[in-house]
Amino acid sequence: MGRPRSLRFNSLFSEDEFGEEHPNAPPAKYELGCCAVCEAGDMLCLCVGKGGGSSWSDRDPSLHPSAPDTFPGSSASTLSDSMEGTSATTPLSPTIRAGWLDKNPPQGSYIYQKRWVKLDADYLRYFDSEKDTYSKRLIPVSSISRVSSVGDQKFEVVTNNRNFVFRAENDADRNEWIRTLQEIAEERKSKAPERTLMSLATDSATELASKSGFLELRGFKHKLFVVVSEDKVFLYKNAEDYQLGIGITYIEMNVGNVKEVDRRGFDLTTPYRIFSFSADSEQEKEEWVEAMQQSITEALSNSEVAERIWAVESNRFCADCGSPKPDWASINLCVVICKRCAGEHRGLGPGITKVRSLKMDRKVWTEELIELFQQFGNMMANQFWAANVPPSEAISPSSSSQERRRFLIAKYREGKYRHYHPLFGNQEELNRALCAAVTTSDLAETQALLFCGASVTCDTGDPQCPTPLALAERSGQRLQMEFLLHNKTSEPPRLEMVCSEEKPYSVHLPSVTHNGFLYKTPSMVKPISERKGPEEFSRRWCTLQDGVLSYYENNRNTVPNGEIRVEEIVCLVNNPLHAHGIESTFEVYTEADRLYLFGLESPDSAREWLKSIAKSFVHPCAEGLLALDFERLGRLHYKGGLTLEHAQEGWFALVGSTLHVCSEDGCRQEPLQLRKLQELSIQGDHEVLVLVERRRTLYIQGERKLDFLGWVHAIQKAAGSSGDTLSEQQLTESDVPLLVDRCIDYITQCGLTSEGIYRKSGQNSKTTSLLEALQRDARRVCLKEGEHQVDDVANTLKRFFRDLGDGLFTRRWAPDWLWATALEDEEAKVGEYRQLLAALPPVNRATLKALINHLFRIQCFSGENQMTTHNLAIVFGPTLFQTDGKDYKAGRVVEDLISHYVEIFNVNDQEMKKQQDEITAIMKMREASSSGTQQAGDFICTVYLEEKKTETEQHVKIPATMTAEELTFEILDRRKIVMKEKDYWSCFEVNEREEAERPLHYSEKVLPILHCLGTESYLVVKKQMSMENMLIYLASRVGDCKHGMMKFREERNLLGLGLSTGFHDRYFILSHSWLRLYKEVRSHKPEKEWPVRNLKVYLGVKKKLRPPTCWGFTVFYENEKHEKQQWYLCCDTQADLREWFATFLQVQNGGALWPLEHPKMRVAQPQQDARLGNISLIPLRGNESEMRNSVAAFATDPLTLLRNV
Repeated sequence: MGRPRSLRFNSLFSEDEFGEEHPNAPPAKYELGCCAVCEAGDMLCLCVGKGGGSSWSDRDPSLHPSAPDTFPGSSASTLSDSMEGTSATTPLSPTIRAGWLDKNPPQGSYIYQKRWVKLDADYLRYFDSEKDTYSKRLIPVSSISRVSSVGDQKFEVVTNNRNFVFRAENDADRNEWIRTLQEIAEERKSKAPERTLMSLATDSATELASKSGFLELRGFKHKLFVVVSEDKVFLYKNAEDYQLGIGITYIEMNVGNVKEVDRRGFDLTTPYRIFSFSADSEQEKEEWVEAMQQSITEALSNSEVAERIWAVESNRFCADCGSPKPDWASINLCVVICKRCAGEHRGLGPGITKVRSLKMDRKVWTEELIELFQQFGNMMANQFWAANVPPSEAISPSSSSQERRRFLIAKYREGKYRHYHPLFGNQEELNRALCAAVTTSDLAETQALLFCGASVTCDTGDPQCPTPLALAERSGQRLQMEFLLHNKTSEPPRLEMVCSEEKPYSVHLPSVTHNGFLYKTPSMVKPISERKGPEEFSRRWCTLQDGVLSYYENNRNTVPNGEIRVEEIVCLVNNPLHAHGIESTFEVYTEADRLYLFGLESPDSAREWLKSIAKSFVHPCAEGLLALDFERLGRLHYKGGLTLEHAQEGWFALVGSTLHVCSEDGCRQEPLQLRKLQELSIQGDHEVLVLVERRRTLYIQGERKLDFLGWVHAIQKAAGSSGDTLSEQQLTESDVPLLVDRCIDYITQCGLTSEGIYRKSGQNSKTTSLLEALQRDARRVCLKEGEHQVDDVANTLKRFFRDLGDGLFTRRWAPDWLWATALEDEEAKVGEYRQLLAALPPVNRATLKALINHLFRIQCFSGENQMTTHNLAIVFGPTLFQTDGKDYKAGRVVEDLISHYVEIFNVNDQEMKKQQDEITAIMKMREASSSGTQQAGDFICTVYLEEKKTETEQHVKIPATMTAEELTFEILDRRKIVMKEKDYWSCFEVNEREEAERPLHYSEKVLPILHCLGTESYLVVKKQMSMENMLIYLASRVGDCKHGMMKFREERNLLGLGLSTGFHDRYFILSHSWLRLYKEVRSHKPEKEWPVRNLKVYLGVKKKLRPPTCWGFTVFYENEKHEKQQWYLCCDTQADLREWFATFLQVQNGGALWPLEHPKMRVAQPQQDARLGNISLIPLRGNESEMRNSVAAFATDPLTLLRNV
């Protein structure tokens, strides 16, 4: 039976939808030309032409791949497990039924359109063909009120507002469709499901939508109503259909990509179609792009963690504002929060709240942390944090950012609404109660104690478990351990604290007015990674007035496209000229982690804008920074002073390689010379930037990701080498380029006696790569024997000087140096050299002295290396003066400088003796040591303060003559830790493999120890807690010997005693020269004896040996034949251990355990100035007391008991 059917065409709207909008449109035509919609000319119609091709495919075939034929044939089929579409990477609702049906247009036409219809648990949708991805209409199953037969082979789907008539191929097919639809609709109603966005529950729909409104879609005359909700974008004909839940189609965003096209346009691209949208304004476009990008992130995220945490009823709503389905969390506060509250949480800083995503930060969500959130829940957390919230101060999902910020500061930073613990204010009792609580499963009690002031690192009084974390571990309380670990650096709430974001504006900022045209790009949420072309800028009329930077379409408009409040500006960046397509550009960063790029063709005008904006947002206390020609200016949180409990806000200005700092109290600090930094690193979870100078350390916290990344990159660039002249290199404290210093140190250590040093050439490729690495960042390059050849390093140094811009002697003074060689009177020549030396720039002068000092050392070993003063001059003359070698005068200058090194550079006898001692020590050590891997020169060694943590490490140059005492004071001086009476700070050698440590004697040389350290050993400076008791014991005892019973075990059965396993009682006698072992007290003959001078005694015994007591030694013995033995001793009591160890130290070091007279550097100096510029800061993680009590490296080691002796 023939039925009149219109030609099907591929568009979002079918003829019936078009007819509803245009009832007077002409009837459809049946020619193979364009369809009725094309002739109407009202919208883009992707019709099938004579060749059957689709306009989408013609536009870009790659964007319309063939979808697999899920439903072969044209007859209806019932499927229970097939998945709809191919675009999604996550499973969609399974298709319950699909097939061809004829659809009747609603305006009463007798012309039916053939449609491919799909039914799943959520929607009834129809398409042009079975291969189409996007439907022409979708009807939520939840909106279907009735399905009934209306005639031959026809049935009607009735919704609350519209009826849809379909016609099947036969009655059986129709009846099957009716039955299936009725079952699904009834099942949906009986289960009372949560309503979808397309449902009639408009309130729920509104809550789920993150962005909604009208947009133009290219090719359509009328605007569509578009809704962005979670991981989908829905299209509606109008707002009424949105309210009714009857839509056109939806787009799965896990295959989507959003790209800005022009000032108001943007494309949403999928593998099947490009949706080209246009917004009403640039600001609207930016909001739509951001909403769709967030939807893509949502679609690509993993919701498994979120679903498990949402299983707890209270976790389904934001702990702060009550928004549904919060997908962010504070992992230390154990609260689940919404996206908007999460942004304000970040502003509080990582010391208050650590924000992570439930769906994207997958690595952080361990099984223990998920269980902690399931057991804790928002309800338990708010019973503490929100116990006393006045209704007038509470926030809701519709609250503004300012209201949220004010509430969260009061709630978490100040603890204004918390439920106070009865012990609040009594620190000792709080700590004691915390130690008891962590051994139970009472997490609420631990939370209350911790956030009412109990210290997470307090002393428990239990030597075996010195911290609450250790107590929780021993008690098997996994969740308590997890909670404590995430709160190790948390700051307790303090009512007296003022919000750091608001504090700068507690005084009235100056009112600045400025206006004019600026070029502007759309705002960004990511750092600018590529050059912006001129076509990406739009010309805007901008005004700065009453604390608001506004930008308009033109100077006639009264309504701004957007605005930036100056109190929200956190950073201002002045880009180099021609960094982008506009000549002069600058960047503005805001608290909301958005970046705005502006530009002008006139550098002077751009500078005026910069100064005006800077003056409007910089606090008056930091107005001195405005006079600087800054590259970057802004406010950051940092930790400074002798206490690091709380971060403070400061103003920073980067000018060249100098970082200027102004604290919140208005004190201008001594600038940091970034090229002279000893350390520049990022600690923690990319949240802290550490800058270490000789006398101070600065920790900059990253609270806002966008501007913090900008500061990090800018500081790293400023701290590196920026050119080919000496002054543009990374420098040591003495103004010598770090590259030169590294090479000289290595050759001094490894190449003093190398034959032909500097005359022989190294491999060109290795020289080139090494020079590039050193010029890129010399701080990160560690020259090691075995990895780097001496000749390669020597060649690198020569090439650096040969290619040096302006030369070592400078173009201005080089001719005068060459002229001075003609003077015949040696005394006059030396005087002329000294005058020329004084005329050189400081960096050139310091570098020349360092190099000539090095060459002076080299020629001292000319008997071995064959490099006399004359030979060195032949090599270095042309190199330093950058000549072709034909001018002999260049060599004469170098030869004169080496020969008269002492006179020209004013080197005194003490300095010469020190250099000679270092050379002697190096040579002796090289003769005695095997050819192991050793670091260069004065050894750049990593030493830790108090414990082995990244933030406590210090990189120290170790000269050959440095003693353990000098190293200890070097570390303390860097951190500005003042020595107090009876503070016995010492340097320890720690052997992690043996789980033992040894305090170095104060006079012991450090460099030989470093040569012997294995990869599992390191040096740490900390207090020797038992020293005072050992000194008292030695002063009160009678006689020089020590004897008694100890438990003994050998590493291997070398002694022939049959004691290969277990500990056995043995009697020991320790005299001034021998340690003797007897089987028992009555034995007359020792079974074994060892010279004391050949013993190394370490505190501690490996746990796997199961020592019978906590008080043990590990002893290493090496005889003259280099035969080694290792064995273990255990004492019965703490006092025994202390006495034996004190006697060992006294015997081995001639009776002096501690210097009787303190050197001058030991005396505690009064603090002259508490400003940042004059003090070093102690490590970031915790305050001074917490850091000193933190012994994580040995938390479960019996050795820690010594610290309480």
